[in-house]
Amino acid sequence: MDSFELFKALKEQGYIKKEREKLWWPKSGTFEVVVGAILTQQAKWEKVEKSLTNLRDKNLLNLDSIANLNAEELAQLIKPSGFYNTKAKKLKKLCQNILEEFECFENFVLHVSRDWLLSQKGIGEESADGILCYACKKEVMVVDSYTNRLVKKFGYEFDSYGELQEWLVSGIESNIEKINKLYGKDMDLNVVYARFHGKIVEFCKENRRGKDVDVSDLNI
Repeated sequence: MDSFELFKALKEQGYIKKEREKLWWPKSGTFEVVVGAILTQQAKWEKVEKSLTNLRDKNLLNLDSIANLNAEELAQLIKPSGFYNTKAKKLKKLCQNILEEFECFENFVLHVSRDWLLSQKGIGEESADGILCYACKKEVMVVDSYTNRLVKKFGYEFDSYGELQEWLVSGIESNIEKINKLYGKDMDLNVVYARFHGKIVEFCKENRRGKDVDVSDLNI
């Protein structure tokens, strides 16, 4: 099996859901993704949505507002996401650093690098790649615990995030023409990676068996 076969099998099962956005992550291409990438660490997305709604209702869901917001007030607004004091400090500092380095979100999208994101406190590889893929629309494949769990069911184990990511990317890039045929049109790699990650997450959530995942429906 290569990652293209996994991609194809997930697509044939109807993942991702039709009502989802083109890039799967809600509000993709906006600053909300940056906030969500921090808040979703060790938190269920449903909890993150409550935090985002709190910020949105106060008209604070933007780069300048969070950078200038009192950390204690920010912590209370994002409380549903858990670890709120720590996340508030990380999020506020990240926003301040974005303004200092890039001046605005639009410049951040155009010029931010993976290395810069990884140099920020509280941002690991998954969060950095999530921001690059979904906020900045870069050709980056996101790897998460669902991905690792799923490929292990097929006997694939990797020593690092980077090795698993390389395996996923290799199968997609070497079969992009087949993917274009599956969709009946030329697909941007950013969209393919975003939807691949989305397919994996949705499949794993819907086929959970405790901490395990049932892959019997995937014809691979």
